[in-house]
Amino acid sequence: MDGLDWAFLLLVVAATLPLTTGEDSPQTGRGRVIEVEGGPRSVVWVVQLSDLHLSVHHPERAYDLQRYVGPALAMINPSLVLITGDLTDGKSKDLLTMKLDEVEWKEYQNAVDNIVQRSGLNKDIFYDLRGNHDCFGVPKAGGVYDYYHKCSINARTGRNGNVQSVTLQNGRWRHLFVGFDSTMETSLRGPTNVFGHPTDQLLAEIDFELSQWDDESSATKVSFGHFPLSFSALTDTGKSLKDVFLKHSLSVYLCGHLHTKFGKNLKRHHQLDHLVNYFQLNIHQGFPSNKDNQNCSSKSISPNEFWEWEMGDWRWSRTMRVLAIDYGHVSYVDIDFRLGSKDTIILPTFPLDSRFMQRISSIHDFKCQPERGSSYELVRTLVFSKQKIVLVSVKVYDTHYGTPNIVLDSSMERIEGNGTRGDLYVAPWNWKAFADPSPSRYWLQIEALDNFGKTSYSELRPFSINGLTAQVSWTWKEFFVMGIQWPLIYQPALWAVLSFMFLLVVVPQVLFLCCNKLFPYEYVRPTNATSIKEHLVDAGLLALMEFPRMTEVWLGLLLYLFYLLYFPWFFGHVFGELNTKASMSYQGWSIPNFDKNPNLHYVGIPDIMVVVLPHLCFVVLPTILVVGAMVVERTTYRKYFLSLSGKKDDDFSRDKNRQAKNVTSGYSHRIWHGRWPRKLLLLVTALILWKHLKNCRALVRAYDMNPFIDSPVYCFVIPLLLIYAVYKTSAV
Repeated sequence: MDGLDWAFLLLVVAATLPLTTGEDSPQTGRGRVIEVEGGPRSVVWVVQLSDLHLSVHHPERAYDLQRYVGPALAMINPSLVLITGDLTDGKSKDLLTMKLDEVEWKEYQNAVDNIVQRSGLNKDIFYDLRGNHDCFGVPKAGGVYDYYHKCSINARTGRNGNVQSVTLQNGRWRHLFVGFDSTMETSLRGPTNVFGHPTDQLLAEIDFELSQWDDESSATKVSFGHFPLSFSALTDTGKSLKDVFLKHSLSVYLCGHLHTKFGKNLKRHHQLDHLVNYFQLNIHQGFPSNKDNQNCSSKSISPNEFWEWEMGDWRWSRTMRVLAIDYGHVSYVDIDFRLGSKDTIILPTFPLDSRFMQRISSIHDFKCQPERGSSYELVRTLVFSKQKIVLVSVKVYDTHYGTPNIVLDSSMERIEGNGTRGDLYVAPWNWKAFADPSPSRYWLQIEALDNFGKTSYSELRPFSINGLTAQVSWTWKEFFVMGIQWPLIYQPALWAVLSFMFLLVVVPQVLFLCCNKLFPYEYVRPTNATSIKEHLVDAGLLALMEFPRMTEVWLGLLLYLFYLLYFPWFFGHVFGELNTKASMSYQGWSIPNFDKNPNLHYVGIPDIMVVVLPHLCFVVLPTILVVGAMVVERTTYRKYFLSLSGKKDDDFSRDKNRQAKNVTSGYSHRIWHGRWPRKLLLLVTALILWKHLKNCRALVRAYDMNPFIDSPVYCFVIPLLLIYAVYKTSAV
């Protein structure tokens, strides 16, 4: 037999070795250790669900969850089931009031119990974590309104800590899973509850749990939580989850929160060589260096890196993920139940997808295979099916010449053994023949035929046997939610917008007071411009000089900006009960006498950015700009009107009056006839008012506010200033 046949035989023999009982082994580490029962011995697999959002207003979510997930889990038979947050929705029918609903939590408890029963799995292998929707308005964990600590599986199985760890052990392989809850300690109602808030203590606990099996070369480490790192704040000392994950060179961090509506490529590769502060432009930041991949000694150090995989939501997408670890190679497949249940699920475990699963260390592994013994000799795939599978085959396509050509078409054999947990199919191949400098030249697909003649296919995906990474670009929406480090953006964005608005308001007054005599505004006359560019430049200069002449509006906007800086914006109820009213400013929520903690000045930072930045950028700033434009339009139209009537301003000299008589023709006449610019500005004003009133209504509903008592300045100053500006600029 050749080398490929020997590798196949050894794998078959390993699968038939005596199997363990599957019960928990004695506690040797800090977390729970589970001896995985049955074969195949080289691979374990788990299931992830996220963002269930079970709601009293959408009972179909819980119905579909029980209808599809229970039978699917019975077919897959995973070693763990991870539910990564947003178990319930906690929103009113109009989506504006956000607080926990006990009925939803009872529905979640019943649904999960039904899934456990229908799947035949042990409830102890289920781990459910909190998301931001699961703690809306909960002032303290374990309190009256904290239904998670009453109805969740973690609570009912005695797992009450913020960090949970479990190790799956099969043979010499250990697979460590560490889950954590990074929701707010003092949880507010939405919408100002959208970020994860890890503490220094939480990071220390995660670090402690991830340090298990550090001396084991055959250990794989996976962490799971709710919030992606782009929505996870820093601790009080400036530390981050990323620091801890890189320290332990995590394989992958599994999370939720963002939902499929933002895109399907919500993945991100992190590495120590590229410490990104504010943003990362693409899935892969930079390119891996090959300089450290030549050393194949046992003492060679693996690069610090990890993958971050956000998964789709159950809420709208009905998505479930199956994740497998095979000889340390981590892969996954996402299952979409929107079109119904699945009779067959195929998860290729090797080779890996070169777009989303390849690690920098894969280059090192490829070069060092001869010295370390290879897991490369076999194409491997898991096949889960309700029917009997009669044929599984692997196809490899070569796209070097543009059109995909089949270069490998081989049947796969099932690994036999007693007490198998699932079906692993393998096929020997000449893996060295597929080494290529292009990470996306070769594409893999698995086909499975059942006894009813139905063929199922895996997703066609590229692979690079020599460990290269295929570059994939985010869409703008994917970059917006995964690439930007939002907790770090808040303060720079806040002060940049505030500074710009103060400049827009203060500079015109300075020019008006200091430069009016030296440079009279009449010298700036947009009606004489001959192009759009000249109109815009002249209009901008004229706005700087004319804006302060509307004294009431100018002073009102200046005072409003100072109000936003030094006073609370509004008052509202931030907890489930209505006996505590807090005030919100750009610094956060101030909660009087909460726990009598003198160090707790503000909470909800940077979550308040979802209120602060939209108000500044889409209401206040446009108001300043549109008021300035109204002033320019009124002044310019007055000049145009006087030129038509044959009159002139007292300040105009004869030559300027002679120029003005020519404005009735050409470009300027087409612009100013009928005051079309003013009509456009009135439309923009209406849009600003609509946006502002919509925001105010949302806040009133969210925090049970009375706008006339709790937020009069925030709600009514901008509309009054806009209406007054429209009135003052209406007359010529």
